[in-house]
Amino acid sequence: MRRIALIAATFALAAIAGVLHYATEEDVATFVVCAVALAGLAWLVALGTEAIGARFGPATTGILQSTLGNLPELFVVLFALSASETVVAQTSILGSLFANALLVLGLSIVAGARAAEDGCMRFGRRLPNDTAVLTLLAVFLIAVLGVSDRIADRAAGVGAALVSDWFIAALDPAVKSLGISKAFTGLVIVGIAGNAVENVVGITLAAKGKSDLSLAVVKNSVSQIAVLLYPVLVLASLAFEDRLTFVVNPVLTVALVLTAIAVWAITGDGKAAAFEGWSLVGLYVILAALAWYE
Repeated sequence: MRRIALIAATFALAAIAGVLHYATEEDVATFVVCAVALAGLAWLVALGTEAIGARFGPATTGILQSTLGNLPELFVVLFALSASETVVAQTSILGSLFANALLVLGLSIVAGARAAEDGCMRFGRRLPNDTAVLTLLAVFLIAVLGVSDRIADRAAGVGAALVSDWFIAALDPAVKSLGISKAFTGLVIVGIAGNAVENVVGITLAAKGKSDLSLAVVKNSVSQIAVLLYPVLVLASLAFEDRLTFVVNPVLTVALVLTAIAVWAITGDGKAAAFEGWSLVGLYVILAALAWYE
């Protein structure tokens, strides 16, 4: 009965948020109600993810959850490009990547370590290592293209297409394990962008001791942003007057590379302690401070 009441309250808050958005100009009240409603929806997604994970395993569940839970950024970036706000579009992508790879993964590790009896979060090595390597390859290519203003405009499209192919190749084995058609694979790939829900999902699953599923959700989200979302949006920006490239502030380029290396180093051995999670959170705080004063 308690769960049913919470579900009903979540949908009621979502409806109230919609009414407030269109019927009032009280932005603060609307924001607070939307935030609470979003937290409730994230809890529902966590329940669903846990149920799917019990049936299909962490690899496939992580791909589906992080992909279908990623919708907002795609539209945010497209709307920003249509309004000629290239900086907003680019920093939205990078901000989402840093938030997932440092803040959310770090908090998930802290929650998972506290849930473990010996204070050390343990998980299968293969899946986190595969996603980390894929992210490393994508980030290195993005960094190489990004450090050269002269070649970025001409090479970005080629590099974006190459990185997207890597993601599709990596996705194919997991999709085949379910017997899912390529048509469905295409629908999954289209549903890219958005992190607010899966952030809560990853941390919640870690706190429940679902280490493999938590890591699958969070790290798949990171790899999808680097390997698919960013390159696809670079290609999509060719349809707009202002183009999106991999050329960003050098500080962010360096931070991107260091983030990929840190995530690989911390999760590559199949275990992580709380201090490693706090280290990732600390890196995010430092990066946020640099961005604030930039």
